[in-house]
Amino acid sequence: MGWERRASPSSCLPTTTKSLSSLQRSSSTTTMLISSMRMIRQSTARASAERSLISCSTPTVLSSRTRTLHMMVKRASSPSGLFHRSTMSSSWYWKTSVVARTAAGSPGGNNNNGSPGGGDQKRVRRPYQAKTFKVELNFAATIPMAAIGHAIRGQESEHSLEALRVLDIILRQHSAKQGCLLVRQSFFHNNPSSFVDLGGGVMGCRGFHSSFRGTQSGLSLNIDVSTTMIVKPGPVIDFLLANQKVDHPDKIDWQKAKRALKNLRIKTTPANSEFKIVGLSERNCNEQMFPLRRRNGDTTETVEITVYDYFVKNRGIELRYSGNLPCINAGRPKRPTYFPVELCTLVPLQRYTKALSTMQRTSLVEKSRQKPHERMSTLNDALKRSNYDADPMLKACGIQIAQNFTQIEGRVLPAPKLKAGNGEEFFARNGRWNIARKKLIRTSSVKRWSVVNFSARCDLRGLVHDLKRVATGMGLEYEDPHTVIEESPSLRRAPVARRVEEMFAQIKAKLPGAPLFLLCLLPERKNCEVYGPWKKKCLADFGIVTQCLAPQRVNDQYLSNLLLKINAKLGGLNTLLQIEAARAIPIVGKVPTIILGMDVSHGQPGQSDRPSIAAVVSSREWPLISKYRATVHTQSPKQEMMASLFKPRGTEDDGLIRESLIDFYTSSGKRKPDQVIIFRDGVSESQFTQVINIELEQIIEACKCLDDKWEPKFTVIVAQKNHHTRFFQTNSPENVPPGTVVDKQVCHPKNFDFYMCAHAGMIGTSRPTHYHVLHDEIGFSGDELQEFVHSLSYVYQRSTTAISVAAPIAYAHLAAAQVGTFMKFEDMSDTSSSQGGGHTSAGSAPVPELPRLHEKVRSSMFFC
Repeated sequence: MGWERRASPSSCLPTTTKSLSSLQRSSSTTTMLISSMRMIRQSTARASAERSLISCSTPTVLSSRTRTLHMMVKRASSPSGLFHRSTMSSSWYWKTSVVARTAAGSPGGNNNNGSPGGGDQKRVRRPYQAKTFKVELNFAATIPMAAIGHAIRGQESEHSLEALRVLDIILRQHSAKQGCLLVRQSFFHNNPSSFVDLGGGVMGCRGFHSSFRGTQSGLSLNIDVSTTMIVKPGPVIDFLLANQKVDHPDKIDWQKAKRALKNLRIKTTPANSEFKIVGLSERNCNEQMFPLRRRNGDTTETVEITVYDYFVKNRGIELRYSGNLPCINAGRPKRPTYFPVELCTLVPLQRYTKALSTMQRTSLVEKSRQKPHERMSTLNDALKRSNYDADPMLKACGIQIAQNFTQIEGRVLPAPKLKAGNGEEFFARNGRWNIARKKLIRTSSVKRWSVVNFSARCDLRGLVHDLKRVATGMGLEYEDPHTVIEESPSLRRAPVARRVEEMFAQIKAKLPGAPLFLLCLLPERKNCEVYGPWKKKCLADFGIVTQCLAPQRVNDQYLSNLLLKINAKLGGLNTLLQIEAARAIPIVGKVPTIILGMDVSHGQPGQSDRPSIAAVVSSREWPLISKYRATVHTQSPKQEMMASLFKPRGTEDDGLIRESLIDFYTSSGKRKPDQVIIFRDGVSESQFTQVINIELEQIIEACKCLDDKWEPKFTVIVAQKNHHTRFFQTNSPENVPPGTVVDKQVCHPKNFDFYMCAHAGMIGTSRPTHYHVLHDEIGFSGDELQEFVHSLSYVYQRSTTAISVAAPIAYAHLAAAQVGTFMKFEDMSDTSSSQGGGHTSAGSAPVPELPRLHEKVRSSMFFC
């Protein structure tokens, strides 16, 4: 077969190949602003702006295919133009270095009390400790603030983002003066009504995000609800008991406690001084000695005394339980300062940066949900509480924040027609459809399969009977399982690796040959320790498709959803788009087109050394857009840019893209893709240029390595979910309807981007996906691309609902997460396969490599 590369595309950021004018609509996007906003715009020239929350008025039917939503956004204004030339022509940045000198003496065990430096004293000043600071200011840069106005008019420069950062710094400083906890551009007040207890000594804290953005409407204040995790303030001992779920201090694991407490801030009794914890004492309070200086007449002597005796005898403080516990060390490594645990209290508003448990995550999600009208009310209160108009810096910039909403318009795209088995066609209603009494469009027969049970309590015979019954109704052919294998009770407390090995030993002994499918019953629904090793054994070692379940609540709906996943994993298809089945998808259905979804999964908080996992899913069997396969690699921890898309080894390429291209060729009637559509997830706007210059360039190199005369066209789209723009309907407490698209006013002044809320938000407030078209050689119109992206939300084979993001991106996330479980339970060799990402940097340890998937499942939707 012939493959080739062509020259790098000429288009790159900050301008894109697609003009924003292509998004204009003749009938459905007439801009409407409420009258008061028109007055503001007339008086403020170009200085009005967005407030991420967008409220929508009652939809008006315009035609059979589109509806218009009138949406409103909070705006900012400058009464005398965008900026005062005298005050906003530039911003002077200074580099500052601080040298602190401290003279102090207080109890605790050393001459200067071992207190933290000046940088640690954020909340409490100790009047008996004098501090001298030497501050040196050095000129760093001049930032022309006029670049914001130029950017809003579509004339972006290298200073545009820097100028917006200056305004964001002003917002941070304003909130810092109010005593807020600052987390990037999110601010959290010490307001008990904003706290929710998550258990384990952790609380969720509701605050708000606030930042400036340049939009088509002008300068915008983007404000939204934000949530972070904080340590529950109060006695240190209470936090440790809750965090470790024990009922007595004697049961505390102090090594875990040391890790949990490090860098947290405490206040001590009775001095009410504030310190930062650096560790714990090596001995208990009644054994830990320190040198105490005592004046004896005209001389000073040093005596050794325990921390316990010092506080009880010298300070007259009663200690009820600290004697047999380690002390809190709030000093320095070589000059410790010790305090008994019961005299230490955690101060409010301290971030909890460790990984949350499954129960804590579930509790956080449930307690953070807000209906649209509740969220709007919260944001109105946050804006009033912030009182930005009183900030002298914003005043000097000539910026005022409007208190009303700006009305904008959006469209509602019609749901695509779907096709099931027996030629049945139907429409989704409110982004959902029911497969009851419907046959799947392409079914897989399940033969030579077995059930394995890792100590789950359930009626296995009844489960298998119900599974076969529901499968028959969906058009699936299920034979009786060859056998049901139960784990021996003696192995339930054995190491995980041994439990999995013993189960496979039983499979080999009881089956005449390798099974094609294994149904695995787990005792726990989430975070079961068996899951990762079991998946690795099946997918990497034996090439067996497997489906895990924890059968606590099994009914027909549960089994139906389970069978959707099994059918997709075994090569079947549940539903198709009607235009997909008819090979009539515009642009994509006429020319061989491969669709790529790319995502990088990072370790959870507290797992900073865990390798990141890059996943690429690719469409197969063109002209289908519903079937995918996945390839994964590891790469350096926290590295967002994919490093293994093209990975030359001699004259060969061992990167992620090569396998995808070859699979497309073999599964699509030996056709090379003439069009490549790339969906990239998880990158910020500051990384857009890297996506073009690094990742797209690697993909082009991979094409060239296969055939240097092959010149496909590329379209690169970034999907952002982690943003702070929300849409609300005016005069309605409900979420915006599925299919809502916004491509005006709150979008970029020049670049090709749009917001899409494809799914039906049933709980909380819907979060739209923000799509940025970085590069478009294929030549989509605005309508064509939005219809195509909308359709991709309906091809997710695991679900009978439209999802919030294009399916290739969701699949890439699933693949990275599932293969990532292989790494949680074993120490993998860095030479085990070619699936790793190499070295982290020169001279550092290599990144552990993932085991290569077995060839039998390599092209399956194992991740589904």
